[in-house]
Amino acid sequence: MAIVKPFYCIRPAAEAVSQVAALPYDVYSRAEAREAVAGKQLSFLNIDRPETQFPEDADMYSDKVYAQARKMLDARIADGTFIEDPEECYYIYQLTMEGRSQTGLVACCSIDDYLSGTIKKHENTREEKELDRIRHVDVTNAHTGPIFLAYREDRALSRMVEKAMEEEPLYDFVSEDGVGHRVWKLAGAQAVEAVEQAFAAIPATYIADGHHRAASAVKVGLKRRAENPDNTGGEPFHYFLAVLFPDGQLEILPYNRVVKDLNGLDKKEFLARVEENFAVEEVGTRFSPTEKGQFGMLLDGSWYKLTARPRICTLDPVAGLDVSVLQDHLLSPILGIGDPRTDKRIDFIGGIRGLKELERRVSLDMTVAFSMYPASMDELLAVADAGLLMPPKSTWFEPKLRSGIFIHRLTNTSKGV
Repeated sequence: MAIVKPFYCIRPAAEAVSQVAALPYDVYSRAEAREAVAGKQLSFLNIDRPETQFPEDADMYSDKVYAQARKMLDARIADGTFIEDPEECYYIYQLTMEGRSQTGLVACCSIDDYLSGTIKKHENTREEKELDRIRHVDVTNAHTGPIFLAYREDRALSRMVEKAMEEEPLYDFVSEDGVGHRVWKLAGAQAVEAVEQAFAAIPATYIADGHHRAASAVKVGLKRRAENPDNTGGEPFHYFLAVLFPDGQLEILPYNRVVKDLNGLDKKEFLARVEENFAVEEVGTRFSPTEKGQFGMLLDGSWYKLTARPRICTLDPVAGLDVSVLQDHLLSPILGIGDPRTDKRIDFIGGIRGLKELERRVSLDMTVAFSMYPASMDELLAVADAGLLMPPKSTWFEPKLRSGIFIHRLTNTSKGV
């Protein structure tokens, strides 16, 4: 059973929400974050990336940087930019991008569900990437960026969400990137209990995006447990902030690859090696795969269509993924990319940036690029259900959840902010 609870939410005042809402902290480089907050005092990115408030050469992981995040959050609560709802409730968060909408339930999930595997993962996390968010959550005493979870659609839950959406939304705005954001409150003892019970009948939820944020939130929760041995199990630090979406509403974009060099091969040698495992066809224009087992390749100004030969295809839930086929039969044996998590010769480009970004990188600092066919939600769920992990950078979800719209304090709030 999945434990999915209502919570006391700190959220922006309606007149401030469009200025507060910000893309997740980890989609920006340090320079990009500094540029993004320029002239935007209320943007939550100021709090999510507090190093932007210091000189460029400042240590972004120093104690004073995290203390500044807490100071700014408390100031925004004190000046009324953020308000706190007086009751525990759920929220409905709908994002609309290019005519397609996905509607999720904002709630708190149990760190014990994460530890037991009721919340299933499909990626490994790296400890060094967790440390920053562990300190940010601990010092601010808050979860500020929700974890993106999926669950297999349940019609009873969908009807409850649809009913709540008949009311006027709390928020309705379009962000700078053209994504629409609408939020409703799902409150009232009877409605809240019905949602909680419906999730209790769902055997598992799945992390779609935010593996490092989830791992960090869980570690802070365990730290708070150790610091409070007389805890009752009901304190807010036993839970983390999430938005849960039915699987059928989600769309995965490709995660493309660029590689710095041909591993000592010339173009002719490289193409001959590729043809051992892939049918290679030069095409006249940019090529974006239209089905599983196809890959686009940009080399020396020309685009190629690669098709995996049947003998390297498999029904294995991990080895059969297109990202695995490319890694196991081209990137590793031909280009020498042994561990894509750590090899500095490879970079990953989210599908939202399009094929023009691959062309830009090849003209700038890379030699060869690969456009991918996206993994499906069915593939993601199959990997997670098997207790396995996808290769790094397998999925890119759009639209991105905004930070700062929902905040969950780790202590009981009105009295403990």
